[in-house]
Amino acid sequence: MKVLVAPDKFAGTLSAVEAAAAITAGWLRTAPHDEITQLPLADGGPGFLDALAAALGGRRVRLEVTGPLGLPVDASILVVGGTAYVESAEACGLHLVPVELRDPVRATTYGVGELIAAAVREGVSRVVVGLGGSATNDAGIGMLAALGATAEGAEGNDVTALLAEGASALRSVLSVDLAPARASVHGVELFLASDVDNPLLGLRGAANGFARQKGADDGAVMELEGTLEHLVEVVGRRPDGKDPAVALGAGAAGGLGYGLLHLDASRVPGIATVLETVGFEALAADADLVVTGEGSFDWQSLRGKVVAGVAEAALAHGRACVVLAGRVEVGRREYAATGVSGAFAVVDDLRERGLPESDAFVRPADHLAALAERAARTWGGTG
Repeated sequence: MKVLVAPDKFAGTLSAVEAAAAITAGWLRTAPHDEITQLPLADGGPGFLDALAAALGGRRVRLEVTGPLGLPVDASILVVGGTAYVESAEACGLHLVPVELRDPVRATTYGVGELIAAAVREGVSRVVVGLGGSATNDAGIGMLAALGATAEGAEGNDVTALLAEGASALRSVLSVDLAPARASVHGVELFLASDVDNPLLGLRGAANGFARQKGADDGAVMELEGTLEHLVEVVGRRPDGKDPAVALGAGAAGGLGYGLLHLDASRVPGIATVLETVGFEALAADADLVVTGEGSFDWQSLRGKVVAGVAEAALAHGRACVVLAGRVEVGRREYAATGVSGAFAVVDDLRERGLPESDAFVRPADHLAALAERAARTWGGTG
């Protein structure tokens, strides 16, 4: 039996590569004769580069950039032929900020602009920027500043430095010149790979939709929404007359999508882009079963995340898809509609073995392997 193991990361515990290895190890304990292909995946957020590098190879270019708190962080880009891949979370990811310091009002995307600039210097013709898992809510204005955007205040004074200080300083900006930033990427096709389709403003926007999980309270969310509204008025529309604020994906990664759309980037779904790039369809067609997974299989999983993308692609080829997750918080009726045939949870397995749920974070690889061993009793090959 051929099994394609294609999980996302298990946030906070295992990378997608580690998850795939754990699932494989456990599965083979039950079904040692199964032929397993490991394909770690990501939807544009953390793990984006690792997933692509594992499937495509390529060359990692490592550099130091500005992190979300303004301090240096180590990051990289992946160059494959004429395309460079950028993982925005490497420069502005929530995982880079200690819990007690998380504040999307002050976090910056400046380092993402530095990564894009480095990609352009590689002489590529395409740059694909994966969005997700950010600590920021500055609408990508920090990124635009790193690429050359300038700003003026009420007295016509140069306040460009404020663009790199996160959303907190943007109310003092009364005009922004994006021409230098646009010129810096001239001749390069830009793509934003996003796992969400939210606009920049409103109830589903960057602030109301995601800022609380980045450390903002209700007051900060209101402040951020007002700041973004001010910024949209100041920046205005693109030269072609389009308003990026209302475009799908503008609210991704704290509005980083909005900034990229001002650079004429084309929006593509993150997981669909990854699946196409790594040749998922051919691998799924050759498999008898697809196994995917993530930390929490919940309602967000069904809206453009790895699990939903994998299940949909597997269903298109008539292949069953099984989900292994830390937690399963959606019902069978909900997930069956997406193409998922069965779902198993680490916490349920621990409970049945008389172990506390907290053990899931102690030896995550071991517990995921144990869950895979159990799932293989139902779904694995025999003999």
